[in-house]
Amino acid sequence: MQTLRAVLILTSFMALTVPLMPLQLVFKSVNRDWARRFPNWYHRRVCGLLGLRIKQTGAIASDRPILLVSNHVTWLDIPVLSAVAPVSFVAKSEVASWPFVSWLAKLQRTVFVERQRRGAVSQTTQEITGRLRDGDHIVLFAEGTSSDGNQVLPFRTSLFAAAKPSGDNAAALEQGISVQTLAIAYTHLHGMPLGRSQRPTVAWYGDMEMAGHAWDLFKQGPLDVAIQVGEPVELATFTDRKALARHTEARIRADMATLLTPSKLRAED
Repeated sequence: MQTLRAVLILTSFMALTVPLMPLQLVFKSVNRDWARRFPNWYHRRVCGLLGLRIKQTGAIASDRPILLVSNHVTWLDIPVLSAVAPVSFVAKSEVASWPFVSWLAKLQRTVFVERQRRGAVSQTTQEITGRLRDGDHIVLFAEGTSSDGNQVLPFRTSLFAAAKPSGDNAAALEQGISVQTLAIAYTHLHGMPLGRSQRPTVAWYGDMEMAGHAWDLFKQGPLDVAIQVGEPVELATFTDRKALARHTEARIRADMATLLTPSKLRAED
């Protein structure tokens, strides 16, 4: 039965996704608002196919440009966060070469960062701030990699260089932009709370192969995910990228501790 479930999910996913890819390509060319909102509609349906049940606390502001800073557990974070709001992601440049995944990332208007090229950071910063001003919500996974689902890894302040302007024109670029945190935790499988030893089976981290991990998850069953959204704070409040990293890391660590508190997991059972 588990294998049959995985086959049905994969078949349904491809049947949904492949015909819609050319449509999103058209939206990118003719209407920026449609291109921004269509992936949100699509990912809500993907989460339904995968059996992902989302419980969200707090709201992402819709009345201002928002930079969203999140922890990162697994590839499932992409459809989950995309189902919560119309968002695009900041990703390492290597993702642009991954088979099939790169097509989906580009269709969702992902911002690719070349971490090894110092001169690329300034260009990426301008792209991100420009996109924010155009109404996009941009998600930055600040750990720089994914975790085992039990902890928040130290935030890499270098990643914030692409999101936190510096120099003489920093104030002008930051004007009107706010930051919100997203703590994401996978809490239940088949309605039963996931313990510390079980969460790494959901997480995708280290040298795990993506296709095999996805296939195993497809077999498992309904999965509950909790998201805690922090209050918006103006980007200009932070003196530099290190201050921004400290604030967002502390907030997400605190929210993750709350989401994974055993008493809270039992209360949601």
